[in-house]
Parts: sequence; C-alpha cells; structure tokens
Amino acid sequence: MTYTYTPPTLTGGMDDSLVEVANAVNILVPMFLLFVFGVVLLGGTFSQKRRTGTADLPVWATLASITTLMVSLLMTLKKGLITITQLGIVVALTILSGVWLFMSRSKGEV
Repeated sequence: MTYTYTPPTLTGGMDDSLVEVANAVNILVPMFLLFVFGVVLLGGTFSQKRRTGTADLPVWATLASITTLMVSLLMTLKKGLITITQLGIVVALTILSGVWLFMSRSKGEV
C-alpha cells in the first residue's frame, strides 16, 4: 500500500524531523524568529516601563535583534533549516537597530 504522505520519524534525530517540518511549512522559521524578536522586545520594554516609568525602545530593539541573530546563527548549524535570505534579513535588522540605537538620544542624555 502506498501512502500519499509519509509521516516524519525520529529515526534520524530531532534535527532531521525539524528540517522536514520547516521544509513542509515554509513560514515556520520566519514566524519563530519573529516570535523570539517580539518576546524580547515587548517583554523588555514593558518590564523597563513598569520599573522606571519610561522605556528605551532603541535599546530593546537592538537587544531583541541580537537575540534573534544568535538564534538564527544556531539554526545555520543544520543544513536546510534556515535560508541565506532569512539570515540576511536578520543581519540587516540587527545592523539597522544598532544604527538606530547609536543615533538616538535617551532621556538622560544632553
């Protein structure tokens, strides 16, 4: 009996199954990276606003993009998990948020 869908098995390891799922669902990796970015950005911003009364958005955007860059660099260790285009977008976002941080003034600066 031939099947039209072959379910993934874990005989090759968890990373092979993750690559198969990422290839089947193309939006999985970008949405995961967006989730990591959003959690760090929103979590840090709301936490700082609750503590000090104000939030420094360029700092948290830079921290969130660096965190996302580290996660995406870990994803490059397994071939087929992340594309070079996705990695390039993450690197560009990290550079742009760093430029935004260095060009902005915080509340205490003159």
